Amino acid sequence: LGSVLFGAGLLIGDHHESKIEKPSSVIHVVTLDWKSDAKPEQIKAALDGIANMDYPGLKRVWLRSIKSQTKQAAFVMEFESEKALEDYAGSEAQKTWYKVYLPIREQSVTSDITN
Repeated sequence: LGSVLFGAGLLIGDHHESKIEKPSSVIHVVTLDWKSDAKPEQIKAALDGIANMDYPGLKRVWLRSIKSQTKQAAFVMEFESEKALEDYAGSEAQKTWYKVYLPIREQSVTSDITN
């Protein structure tokens, strides 16, 4: 019985490892504090600006903060590649969005992660 359970455990372990994907995209994680006078509609406009951003290298976004231990809020932008993230910095898409975002952002911390 012990051998059977051990063998089953190995099979489950092998099966689990094969399902973990390691994409080559880049996750751009931003944690932030909104300015104290930021209105809910301004925050919504900033997040909508991410959701509706017209930038070809942007694949996915996560906009609803469930929990952030160090800041008030967080969002994530997934870029196709490191090059797409690099090209995003200073792009027209970023400049347009910054007009809505920067006036209400108090402070932010950014981490860029890939495999």
